[in-house]
Amino acid sequence: MDNRSMPSATIIPVLGYKDVSNAIAWLCRTFGFKERWRAGDHRAQLAFGNGAIAVNDQPGQISNLMVRVPYVDAHYEHALAAGAQIIHPPADYPYGERQYTVVDPGGHFWTFTESIDDLLPEDWGGVTS
Repeated sequence: MDNRSMPSATIIPVLGYKDVSNAIAWLCRTFGFKERWRAGDHRAQLAFGNGAIAVNDQPGQISNLMVRVPYVDAHYEHALAAGAQIIHPPADYPYGERQYTVVDPGGHFWTFTESIDDLLPEDWGGVTS
């Protein structure tokens, strides 16, 4: 059954912030999220591509999120220009991804990733399960 109040994403992280309104504005301006809906000043849902996150007014648990983007360097430049606190600038990793990491105003870590090669885990020292 479809529900217009919930995205079709299989996994929806929920992030807590002291100020939900400011968090929404920052996430939309800095990372390109789009607000789907808001419930007062205490909860909202944001979309990004075919994924989504929820934000609420329950700060305290720090999360690490990974978001796939088509062009990591362009996304990085946009986040940098918006004043994001960069933890790791874009770098290529041996497992075929180019990534950068930011910390948001709530202390949550965001890694944005772009696939740059199609590798088997064994190609870089991993093991296929």
